[in-house]
Amino acid sequence: MTPPPATVIAPVTATLTRIRLNRNSPDARRDLTQPHSLHKTVMLLAPESLGEHPRQEAGLLFRLEHATDHTPPTLLIQSQLPPDVSRLSRAYGTIQTRDLTPMLQALAAGRSVRYRITANASTRRKVKVLDADPFFDPEVRHKDVPLHGDDALAWWQRKAAHAGLSLTSTDLIPVGPFRSPVRKRHNAHSEPDVFRHALTRFDGTATITDPDQLRHALLTGIGRGKPYGAGLLSLAPA
Repeated sequence: MTPPPATVIAPVTATLTRIRLNRNSPDARRDLTQPHSLHKTVMLLAPESLGEHPRQEAGLLFRLEHATDHTPPTLLIQSQLPPDVSRLSRAYGTIQTRDLTPMLQALAAGRSVRYRITANASTRRKVKVLDADPFFDPEVRHKDVPLHGDDALAWWQRKAAHAGLSLTSTDLIPVGPFRSPVRKRHNAHSEPDVFRHALTRFDGTATITDPDQLRHALLTGIGRGKPYGAGLLSLAPA
């Protein structure tokens, strides 16, 4: 009896697009101050007709790194589908792309790495919303509460362990809150309300404990707020 052919598993691939923003570009200046606009610009790199969840289908994650003495503001975009950089204005910035497949394949337990992630460190808690009518019980809703300081550090330690990393050092820098538009529950046609996310940047060194979990975290991101620049984990050799 002829054995069935072996199943061929396609290698996991990803592309990193690095854009050094041109601060003379009106589009770039707008995106630096409006997170919702920046989200729309990032989505231009994804193919059209990806369904109801195009960001997830394209595997799009991104992080905005602020200017330093030596570099302009830099936008890092990771995607599992080939990015269409032709849809960005030439004046938007200087664009470079890099294949991340070799890095994803080289992950190994025990290897030391440097990491960086800007994440939405938060916890979800139940809150009671009192109604003006005393005959009705309070409505219970869930609210995202931002974490800071030691609480944010503990959050990252838990997330890193689940992502296959054992942290050996961590520096955290509050990036500041940003607002993302949401619709008010009581009227779908009302003006957009806002939801605040508090972002924290974590930098440090770690040891890989589980390459498969780490690969999954690299490709799918960590925590909430991914459509607005949170959750992209970057690695480099230590």
